Amino acid sequence: MEYIKLHLDLAVFLTLGIMSILALARCIERLIFFSRVQVRRYRDRESLKLDLGHGLVTIATVASNAPYVGLLGTVFGIMITFHDIGQSGQIEAASVMSGLALALKATALGLFVAIPCMILYNALTSKAEQLLSVWTIEDNRRRQRFEVRGYETV
Repeated sequence: MEYIKLHLDLAVFLTLGIMSILALARCIERLIFFSRVQVRRYRDRESLKLDLGHGLVTIATVASNAPYVGLLGTVFGIMITFHDIGQSGQIEAASVMSGLALALKATALGLFVAIPCMILYNALTSKAEQLLSVWTIEDNRRRQRFEVRGYETV
């Protein structure tokens, strides 16, 4: 139990830190891609959809799992607090409250990572849908021009 007590915060913070760095890197990459993508160069909607959706799963995974990593840290922190109470044989309100407060910081950090990831995921998904709509509009216009000229569209 001492090993867990000594390394719990580091493990939870390191895990959440890695998750947030991965999500941030993917968000930056997607923002750069969305700013540079030229939808008219795509011949079909599915290719564009694949390119636009690439990497969004990473952001969604971090957003949905970061609170659970934080919660796991909180559960372990509470277990350590109860273990310490059991070992000491005395229940002191100050030690219990400080132990629980330290345990809850893991949940707070998990939410601190998850909420921005979810906001960014929603924003990036919305931008991807907008770009798909732009492609559809341009494709319909292109088809109409060919039909007016008497060409058959495929």
